[in-house]
Amino acid sequence: MSAVDLKNQGNRLFAARKFEDAIHCYTKAIMKNPNTPTYFTNRALCYLKLRNWEMASQDSQRALELDRNMVKGHFFLGQALVELNMYDEAITHLMKAHDLAKDQKLNFGDEVTGALRQAKKRRWNMIEEKRIQQEITLQSYLNKLVNEDRERRIEECKKCCGDKESTDEIEKIEYEQDLRLKEVNELFAQLDDRRKKRDVPDNLCGRISFEIMREPVITPSGITYDKKDIIEHLQRVGHFDPVTRTTLTQDQLIPNLAMKEVIDTFLEYNPWAEDF
Repeated sequence: MSAVDLKNQGNRLFAARKFEDAIHCYTKAIMKNPNTPTYFTNRALCYLKLRNWEMASQDSQRALELDRNMVKGHFFLGQALVELNMYDEAITHLMKAHDLAKDQKLNFGDEVTGALRQAKKRRWNMIEEKRIQQEITLQSYLNKLVNEDRERRIEECKKCCGDKESTDEIEKIEYEQDLRLKEVNELFAQLDDRRKKRDVPDNLCGRISFEIMREPVITPSGITYDKKDIIEHLQRVGHFDPVTRTTLTQDQLIPNLAMKEVIDTFLEYNPWAEDF
């Protein structure tokens, strides 16, 4: 069988969800023709389906060595890197895939956008988790300092004061230090409450980019999109609503002023969302 025959057989096996067998065919095709990047991306997709992120990453990289402008190479590599918790690199490749898909007018650009949004969200969650852990560590450290200061002052009091004076002074120290602990822990309790709220509501995010909208517009179907995203969709994919699939042209887009006001208010009180 020729390399093309093996690739076609691999495609049929992939469609039948026989990913291991498909990998075997693509591997044979690569052995016959190691300079065809498509064979590597096909095999990479099989590895993605099998959750073998390392091998998917390797095949995607080999495809990109043969063709740096291969959308699927960047797309599959980005997906694999997300699962390997390499978020910055993943986002770089997914953004490249997005730009190439737009330039090449490919119809699966929206899939790339969704993967990019998920990668950014997972990176955000990782940063949030790290920040929360740092705050917990800081809280424990401050509590430890307050308690150490309490013990030190009590010991000094016992050495230099009489029994009655010592008792009165120790009670005073205990009261002051308890108050300090309460203030510290109340402060961190407020941070805990803010942490629970650190998420952008889905209704403020666009249906295409999944990012917080900056210029929301509404279609005749009643769906709200970010203006730049829906215009790009109309120009690149076709003149229809991505959700309802009904006919849509740019002159039918109407600014959603109510949503714009909600978003602006949300950003005013949640400036961290600018980096979400």
